[in-house]
Amino acid sequence: MLFIAFGSLRNLVITILNLPFALIGGVIAASIYGGWLSIGSMVGFVTLFGITLRNSIMLISHYQHLIENENLIWNLETCIKGAKERLPSILMTALVAGLALLPIAMGSGQPGKEIEGPMATIIIGGLFTSTILNLLILPTVLLNYGEFKKRVF
Repeated sequence: MLFIAFGSLRNLVITILNLPFALIGGVIAASIYGGWLSIGSMVGFVTLFGITLRNSIMLISHYQHLIENENLIWNLETCIKGAKERLPSILMTALVAGLALLPIAMGSGQPGKEIEGPMATIIIGGLFTSTILNLLILPTVLLNYGEFKKRVF
């Protein structure tokens, strides 16, 4: 389905390769807080991958919109413009999710929070690295290897 939305196998592969951005922060957060792999932490990784993919899809689809609807050429200026225009929505997604999960992560040592605590910790750690890398590395990779052109319907 993403291939149909993107119209480019190259952009789809770049999107999928973006998942380690989230994995880095999640693994670091898990190792700091005990390093146990539990059902809660696995749910956290799945949630984190979903949020990371959503942010990547949002950025790539906006780049495609700039090329198709605003008749821009894919170059450095378009790359910077698209990243700037998607910066607030990507940051707000991460900030709201992180702030909502912070009380759960802080109280993860309490009885009854054996599932929620690791999940929240993984998501918060992964959102931190994913958001930073999504806004810095992904546009650079897309600028050099992405494929954006007008599609003929």
